[in-house]
Amino acid sequence: MDVVSWVSAGGALAGAAVTAVLGYRQEQRLRTMGQRSLMDAYGASLAWAAYDLRTRVFNILRGYAVDRAPGGHAGHLAAFLLGGTPQEAEYARRSTLFVLAEYLGWVEILRRDVQFLDLGSSAVHRSVMAQISTVGHALSRIGPHGNELRLFRAEQRAVGELMVHPDGEPPRRRCLGFAEFCGRLDRDEEFRGWFGRLLDDVDALAADTGPAVARLTEVQHQRVAPLDLLDPRAERFPRFREVFDRCRAPGPSA
Repeated sequence: MDVVSWVSAGGALAGAAVTAVLGYRQEQRLRTMGQRSLMDAYGASLAWAAYDLRTRVFNILRGYAVDRAPGGHAGHLAAFLLGGTPQEAEYARRSTLFVLAEYLGWVEILRRDVQFLDLGSSAVHRSVMAQISTVGHALSRIGPHGNELRLFRAEQRAVGELMVHPDGEPPRRRCLGFAEFCGRLDRDEEFRGWFGRLLDDVDALAADTGPAVARLTEVQHQRVAPLDLLDPRAERFPRFREVFDRCRAPGPSA
């Protein structure tokens, strides 16, 4: 082989190597973009679920303060479960349970679809997953007086698994909606079996929230972090800090 042939062969080899490297980098870049897009999409749903749950816990705690204050006003659970119509009582019971279950459902979806992704380069993603673990601990902690709405780690996983819609697949998984959730409570005994104690817990909270205040306060405070991490500029939830930082007790709300 003459010099020209050697040079041509070398140039072709170098070109192939450069093409391979560029192709690999492009593939890595696209995969990283896809991973971040998946985390962002699921993270938004997780943030909404955390917001809804924290709102309900906030209403329960502030409702307890209203119940104890002079004036004879009823707080959130007392107003609907004890002083409302049968339909209002059942809505308050089931919707309280739903916001807890939906949150755990989105945690389970993240665990299934995101845990194996290479998210190590994102401090936010690492912090979100760490905070999910912290929240799980708060939900499972045994309180000295009241353990309403407590779920141990394996129970949290079980509830989350039940909330993942069977028709979903990566990257389009979703949770059961409220109507679907209520329908399964009504017709699926095995499904309802996982929620029966929690429904009783809501009734117990309506009768006397006091013993569970310490636990629920810890859970409520832990909810701040996922929202702060997923919505650091308060663009998706521009008012949640203002609402939860108020000292005045809100009236009953759904």
